[in-house]
Amino acid sequence: MQKIALITGASRGIGAATAKRFARAGWNLELLARPSAELEAVATECRLASVDVSTAGVNLADPTQVSSGLQQLIDAAGVPSVVINNAGAGLTSPLAATSLEQWQWLFQLNLTSVFQICNGLLPALRSQGGGLIVNISSHAANKTFAGWGAYSASKAALAAFSRCLAEEEGAHGIRVSTLTLGSVNTPLWDSPTVQANFDRGAMLSSELVAETLLQIAQTPPQLLLEDLTLMPATGAF
Repeated sequence: MQKIALITGASRGIGAATAKRFARAGWNLELLARPSAELEAVATECRLASVDVSTAGVNLADPTQVSSGLQQLIDAAGVPSVVINNAGAGLTSPLAATSLEQWQWLFQLNLTSVFQICNGLLPALRSQGGGLIVNISSHAANKTFAGWGAYSASKAALAAFSRCLAEEEGAHGIRVSTLTLGSVNTPLWDSPTVQANFDRGAMLSSELVAETLLQIAQTPPQLLLEDLTLMPATGAF
């Protein structure tokens, strides 16, 4: 099976760091993110490692774009052996003040788009004899924080989805892992939907997460890391 990694949210943060780390390790890449100069810059840098890189500009907040973007990558570069569902968003708002539109937007990005990516790839992954899917969750799935209710619910649902998918697809050689993260210093904290003031210097780095993802990707097919948790040494913020 070829070493091909599909990474969503690949234009910045964890996704960009992961793409660069996998490229240095010799993996061919399929990068999916919103259309931007950042995405193409990441792809250009990864190609310096002499690997093949395909990109698809897709807004995962729009469910009608997911299938065509995914097919574009498969047609260009083949079926991935590793899928890293990293794309997502944050939202700080009391539940009573969260609108239905905000809720649906967040769940589309953090949960439904992952469902769409996985379901779109399952037939091809089965046909090639298996693969590895890694879904990025948050410790907010297990620990509640005031003002983060919608985000926590979306990540808890993602963790449950991952466990169910692993149970159903294991017989087809498809492994599903969840990487649960504490606070990571990414552009998420600068997004207009997140209002939080933490010491970002104490957070995990995107590069550390990328290194961990590479280690997960390189585990033998007989091994399944069901849920691996990374936390800053200083603990939760």
